Amino acid sequence: MSEIPIIGLNKQYESIRPELDGAIARVLEKGSFILGAEVAAFEREFAEFCGVSNAVGVASGTEALQLALMACGVGENDEVIAPAHTAVATIAAVEATGAHPRLVDIDLARYTLDPDLLQQVATQRTRAIIPVHLYGCPADMRSILEFTGRKNIFVVEDCSQAHGASYENLKVGSLSEIAAFSFYPTKNLGAFGDGGAVVTNDPALAERVRLLRQYGWKEHYISSIKGINSRLDELQAAILRVKLNYLDQWNVRRRKLADLYFELLADTELVLPLQPEDSKHVFHQFVVRHPQRDALRAFLKEQGIQTLIHYPAPVHLQPAYANLGYLIGSFPNTELASREILSLPLYPELNEQQIVLICEKIKAFLKSFR
Repeated sequence: MSEIPIIGLNKQYESIRPELDGAIARVLEKGSFILGAEVAAFEREFAEFCGVSNAVGVASGTEALQLALMACGVGENDEVIAPAHTAVATIAAVEATGAHPRLVDIDLARYTLDPDLLQQVATQRTRAIIPVHLYGCPADMRSILEFTGRKNIFVVEDCSQAHGASYENLKVGSLSEIAAFSFYPTKNLGAFGDGGAVVTNDPALAERVRLLRQYGWKEHYISSIKGINSRLDELQAAILRVKLNYLDQWNVRRRKLADLYFELLADTELVLPLQPEDSKHVFHQFVVRHPQRDALRAFLKEQGIQTLIHYPAPVHLQPAYANLGYLIGSFPNTELASREILSLPLYPELNEQQIVLICEKIKAFLKSFR
C-alpha cells in the first residue's frame, strides 16, 4: 500500500511546473535578486487579494509579525497578548521586539484566542493583541476589536495559516490595523523557501515597515530609524505571483475535501473542526480531537498514513518559555487541545479515494475502543 503523506508539495509543483519554471528563469535572466520588480508586483497583487492598500514583502512570517509590532511602536516595557495555543513563532516575534508576551487561553471551538478572557489579562502596559487565525479558521474578530476599541490597543492579525480566509465577508489581514502572513512552503500560499508579508490600510504603518525591513534606509546606506534585515527576494516573489493565481481554487478544493471528511466522520466520536457561520475556513489543517490521539496516530502510521500534531506542547510549558512564569493548569483548554489534537492529511492534491481510505482506517481504530 502506498503511503499518504501529510502534504504533497511535489505534486503541487508538477501541476503548474511550466509557469513556475518560467517565473524562476525570468528572475535569473534579469539578474536582480532582492527587492526588485517581482517583489513590487507581488506586493501590489497580494494587497489586492487581501483587500488592503499596502503589502510589504519580508523574509519570513515570524519577521512579518515582528515588524508589524515594531511599526506599531511595540517595544521594551510593553505587553502583547497572544494565545497560548499557537506556533512558537508568534511568541518569538513578540520577544524579538523586547516586549513581554502575556498569554491567554483559547476557545475550544475555533482553537483561537478567547475574547472573553481579555479583560482578565490586559494591563496598563498592554500595547497589542495578536489574534492567530489558526488552522485556517478566523478568530472571533468582532469581539476582539470591540475590546481593543475601548482600550486603544493595536490588533495585529497573525494570518500565517489563513491565506484567503474571511470573517464577515472580509479577508483576514484587512480586519485590523496591520497583519502578518507567512509564505513558508507548507502554507496555503507557500514559497520555495521562507518569505512573509505585512499588510495594512494605513500608509504610515506601511512606510514604517518598509523602512524597518531594510535597516531603516530612506535613502541607500542612510538609516533614518533603526531597522533589521528582512527582505523578500525576487525568486520567492516570482514563485508567489504564480501561486497566488491559484490560491482561490486551491482553497475551494481544500473546503471540498474537508466536506468529505465531515461527511465520512460525522458518526464517529472524533471532535471535528468548527466551521463558524461568520467565517470562511480555508482548512490549512484539518484538525480532529480524540482522547486516544497518540494511539490513533500510531495506528494510522502503521497503515501508511502520515499525520502531525499542531502543537504537541503549549508555548507556556516549553523549556524556552519557562521565564513567562506559567504553570501546568494555567490554560486548561490549550492543554486539553495539546493532548488530543491530530492533523489529518488535507491539501489540494489529495484525492477523494485517499480520504475515504483515511476515514475507513480511523473508523476501524475507533471500533476497537468501543
